[in-house]
Amino acid sequence: MRQHDVQELNRILFSALETSLVGTSGHDLINRLYHGTTVNQIVCKECKNVSEKQEDFLDLTVTVKNVSGLEDALWNMYVEEEVFDSDNLYHCGTCDRLVKAAKSAKLRKLPPFLTVSLLRFNFDFVKCERYKETSCYTFPLRINLKPFCEQSELDDLEYIYDLFSVIIHKGGCYGGHYHVYIKDVDHLGNWQFQEEKSKPDVNLKDLQNEEEIDDPLMILKTILLQEESNLIPVDQLGQKLLKKIGISWNKKYRKQYGPLRKFLQLHSQTFLLSSDESTVRLLKNSSLQAEPDFQRNDQQIFKTLPSESPGFNGRTSCPHWFDINDSKVQPIKEKDIQQQFQGKESAYMLFYRKSQLQRPPEARGNPRYRVPRHLLSEMDATNIELQTKRAECDSTENNFELHLHLGPHYHFFNGALHPVGSQTESVWDLTFDKRKTLGDLRQSIFQLLEFWEGDMVLSVAKLLPAGLHVYQTLDGDSLTLSEIELADGEDIFVWNGVEVGGIQIPTGSDCEPLLLNVLHLATSSEGEKCQQLIEFPHVFPSNAEVGTVFTSLAIPGGVVLINNTESIGEKNWTTIPKVDLKKTFREQGLRNGSSILIRDSNHDNSWLTKQEKWITSMNEIDWLQVKNLCELESEEEQVKISTTVNTVVFDIRIKAIQELKLMKELAENSCLRPIDRNGKLLCPVPDNYTLKEAGLKMGSSLGLCPGRAPTSSQLFLFFAVGSDVQPGTEMEIIVEETLSVRDCLKIMLEKSGLLGDAWHLRKMDWCYEAGEPLCDEDATLKELTICSGDTLLLIEGKLPPLGFLTVPIWWYQPQHPSGHWKSHQDRRNCTPSQGGIWRAISSQGAPGDAHAEVSLHYLGDIDISEDATLMELKSQAMTLPSFSEFVIPSPAFLRAWTVESKRPSRLLRADQQQLKEYKLGRRTEICLEPLQKEENLG
Repeated sequence: MRQHDVQELNRILFSALETSLVGTSGHDLINRLYHGTTVNQIVCKECKNVSEKQEDFLDLTVTVKNVSGLEDALWNMYVEEEVFDSDNLYHCGTCDRLVKAAKSAKLRKLPPFLTVSLLRFNFDFVKCERYKETSCYTFPLRINLKPFCEQSELDDLEYIYDLFSVIIHKGGCYGGHYHVYIKDVDHLGNWQFQEEKSKPDVNLKDLQNEEEIDDPLMILKTILLQEESNLIPVDQLGQKLLKKIGISWNKKYRKQYGPLRKFLQLHSQTFLLSSDESTVRLLKNSSLQAEPDFQRNDQQIFKTLPSESPGFNGRTSCPHWFDINDSKVQPIKEKDIQQQFQGKESAYMLFYRKSQLQRPPEARGNPRYRVPRHLLSEMDATNIELQTKRAECDSTENNFELHLHLGPHYHFFNGALHPVGSQTESVWDLTFDKRKTLGDLRQSIFQLLEFWEGDMVLSVAKLLPAGLHVYQTLDGDSLTLSEIELADGEDIFVWNGVEVGGIQIPTGSDCEPLLLNVLHLATSSEGEKCQQLIEFPHVFPSNAEVGTVFTSLAIPGGVVLINNTESIGEKNWTTIPKVDLKKTFREQGLRNGSSILIRDSNHDNSWLTKQEKWITSMNEIDWLQVKNLCELESEEEQVKISTTVNTVVFDIRIKAIQELKLMKELAENSCLRPIDRNGKLLCPVPDNYTLKEAGLKMGSSLGLCPGRAPTSSQLFLFFAVGSDVQPGTEMEIIVEETLSVRDCLKIMLEKSGLLGDAWHLRKMDWCYEAGEPLCDEDATLKELTICSGDTLLLIEGKLPPLGFLTVPIWWYQPQHPSGHWKSHQDRRNCTPSQGGIWRAISSQGAPGDAHAEVSLHYLGDIDISEDATLMELKSQAMTLPSFSEFVIPSPAFLRAWTVESKRPSRLLRADQQQLKEYKLGRRTEICLEPLQKEENLG
């Protein structure tokens, strides 16, 4: 799971491959495929002495900043010379003085596969920060490296390379994401899109008429196409250009495109220069085409080859590319690669291969070509298992729950739909595949509801505080449930689309019902207003006018005040002007739970001040649900207790005991414990806490349990034996926070019925797994920041003292050990008496190789200081009684490996290095392996 830059990862991968192939026929594979050399030369202008230095490379690193493209960068690196003169003279060893000189570099040896890394990440020394270079940087599909090479006597085709892969980086210099384009060299893809038709050729006359003369590439291609031999000296090409357009290359193009020969070299995918650069010809796969404007720029040297152009050996090249992005693979065309020239998502590494390299015909369309049979069998078995798991995962990923609300079991009341009977009769849960269509869903519901007659309409519904409300109707039986964006757990109302129980149902978000709290002065029996506010809930459509509140409540008129805040004191009330009574509830910003106050027009606000305290306290009053968990009989299993955020827990507990009609003795020996959504009892709440201090929310559930709650100096802890904790298996304990870890461990062992002192405590981490051990057993729980509600785990095994490690030792037994390395048990054909043996079939070689038979014999544990050396660990391990089974002359002839997943993993190389420098954990396992070469015995 380590993060790497892709260039760094490439080198690590190459190094790992080279290491793994040592001693095999492929030991030089990386060297043969990717290794190249460059030579740096300094030539003295006086004596012509050449000083050179050769360097190897696996990839070429080229600059991006202030460079238009790859070929320009290579030109600067391997063609341009650096001159030493004036104040920057070179000391020549032959002349023995400072002289003028020229420094240059050339490619000496080209690999079959050329890897190019683009330096897109730079540092701004002014701002002192890193940044990513996102400017335009072009690269060709085909490149001629001959101008950049030291030797040019080879055939011209030896220098032609084709692009076959591009790694793309998306993001900035501090993070991002990689994906890759790979050419379908073996024609393995199932390509469905149609190829674009070739663009028609145009002649020079058309170019001139269309003012295409400004494009030197087009004019030079036209001249070469008109030559019978398709070959012309470079000097004559310049003369023919002057004759055709009436102006020389230097006057027309040199300022923008540079010298003619350099232009021809930069466009090696179109022109092929001879070895002495005296003649030029047009490549066979290059034709005169009307190219789009974005390719008619000197910065845009990337030219797309024809869709199916013949290669140099007559074989057909494939124009298709894969875009591989994590688990997603999709097709792209060659022309789409030009989108990666610049921007935050742009090319980062380029991979070229010699154009003469051709895959054999047998490999075309055959992904199993030359793969060993045993690997094919393993691959087939793995694929079958993968397909099974994929089908299971696919079913899990695409099934979701729908809640069907059956119209005949509902009635419309107080502005919303409510079930007539029980929830079980009214709501049916249905698991359905979201890839199926709406028509499939309707058909399935028809089969479930055998009693249904007539039309069936399915509508999206939502449970609101006022009740169930119907929104849009689902249409389009041919659409899948994913396409109509049905969510998991969606509520679906099943009805006839018109009425429920004879009442026409309003639908849509406009008329969404709002549950509002209405307050107004009570009326006495004589019809007079009293100085007492009454409050009751009422439902209004959100698109109704605020003025309809008078009609709905049968009030002749008055003043309406609204309050949208949680606290409804006087300062939070807002009077609605009469002109705004025609606005809707939604336009006034009212939502579920908002309050409306109605008073007479001639009434002043003095009474509001008198009633403010009452209003506030009334609004804050809410309830908690308390369940009887004392295992005592009661008339009620649970009760609702009215509370405020400032209510003390003790008062809630006493009131619950009274309403549950339990014994008064429980007042001295009971506590309240919150119940989470999974039904688990949490830590008891101290009696002296208010609901706000305890963090309890209104409407939550509490359990009335036997036993006192912990005091302010005590901790309530859960604990369990082992790291595999199952729900409901934890035990509970109340201890003083000043208790030491050692004493806490003893109490937990006694309560668990466990014997012995070979145990230690670990705190459960946020992943519900055993975390770091509590090493300092003399420290108090408070010092180790143990809090009420934490879970501690009793883990078998005594912790070593501070500064020491407990190291389990294993013996690695090779498949065919020779001579001195055979154990006594092996000679007697007996199994070792000590510990367990673990075997896995994999190839002969070092421990952990993929194909060697690995046999680990458990020898025992040793306690050793972190300051001890690896040699001391080997020596101490040899003192284990079980080690007498093996004949080993000295610890110097043992190799040590760390063990992971019951396999040797990391080789510990330096015998004199301290264990703490290897960063071994407190339970890191070590296996010892005898050296297999008998001459090492001396």
